[in-house]
Amino acid sequence: MYKCRLKVILAEKDMQQNDLLKKVDIGRGTLSQLVNNKTTPNFDTAYRIAETLDMKIEDIWVRVDDPAD
Repeated sequence: MYKCRLKVILAEKDMQQNDLLKKVDIGRGTLSQLVNNKTTPNFDTAYRIAETLDMKIEDIWVRVDDPAD
């Protein structure tokens, strides 16, 4: 299971979600689902977000322990 840190990262970078939407070219609904941990991105989307934020994918989507494991 992965936890998305985009909400925190955008706040730290003083970046609005709209700015990220334009740069990455994804829909508002998609970004909302990612930020709220409702879905995980495909590799292409994750790569474009990481590249735009100048970060590694694994610093944005952090693996968390699943209690079922």
